[in-house]
Amino acid sequence: MKVVSINVGLPREVETEGSTVLTSIFKTQVSGPVRVKQMNLEGDRQSDLSVHGGAHKAVYVYPSEHYDFWRRELPAAVLPWGAFGENITAEGMREDATYVGDRFRIGSAEFMVTQPRMPCFKLGVRFGRPDMVKRFLQSGRSGFYLSVSREGEIDTGDAVTRLSHDDAAVSIADLVALYTAEAPDQALLRRASDLHALPQGWRDHFRKRLARVDA
Repeated sequence: MKVVSINVGLPREVETEGSTVLTSIFKTQVSGPVRVKQMNLEGDRQSDLSVHGGAHKAVYVYPSEHYDFWRRELPAAVLPWGAFGENITAEGMREDATYVGDRFRIGSAEFMVTQPRMPCFKLGVRFGRPDMVKRFLQSGRSGFYLSVSREGEIDTGDAVTRLSHDDAAVSIADLVALYTAEAPDQALLRRASDLHALPQGWRDHFRKRLARVDA
């Protein structure tokens, strides 16, 4: 596993459908080393802190392997690293092999996997197509967020080392499947709702779905 690209961006105003939207989804690839802070990378800032950023969404990772899929799906799109708004484009960190609560070291910084990325309408703004949010969810290629356990520095090409893994954890891929399924696996739903490393909002969502089934 390794870092393929580091991408940062500041809030900017974008015109879309007759209105102005403030977004930080447009990222630019930067050379390192880049400082990792508790809430983001140096040079990066989230636009709407009510739904983006914070300790549980400090750094967004997207697998580099997905870019070939999107180039086939969106042949007219220009897709440089960072095109999906990710801070780190990483090789070897697919959603089906990455679990909530996994801890990683990159450079001198340490991170914990917290949750999948659920796209908002700004992904559609980024690609200029309203169907992008639906396509992104249906693809299962969500990427995931990291919290920062130890501040430090990272650089392109850095190895990604898994420091710990809980065998009872749930993969990012399974969480996305649970979220989007009309009839989710009940045992997996119960495991996810009890997963302490998962942010409270996600656990509450899964507990409500369990309650509807048990009622």
